[in-house]
Amino acid sequence: MFHTIKSIKPLNDYILLATFTDNTVKIYDVKPLFTTIDAFKSLQHTPGLFEQVKVDVGGYGISWNDYLDLSCDDIREKVIIQDKEKIFKYA
Repeated sequence: MFHTIKSIKPLNDYILLATFTDNTVKIYDVKPLFTTIDAFKSLQHTPGLFEQVKVDVGGYGISWNDYLDLSCDDIREKVIIQDKEKIFKYA
């Protein structure tokens, strides 16, 4: 089942704050992708690219450009923090 994304906010240290349409809030750490998917290294090496993240049409994922994207299910399932009080530490 798809849990679509309502908003996405880039935070410090390559962390994303995702809010889903059911108002669930998740924190996602992009850093592990730098070692597993070469294309994601451009987020480290291209100034300002990480901050350009946007929700794709329909909320089924997020993207930075035509080459870098993540699905809504990846973000929802591979979170680092689900506790709302800890989330606000990053926001």
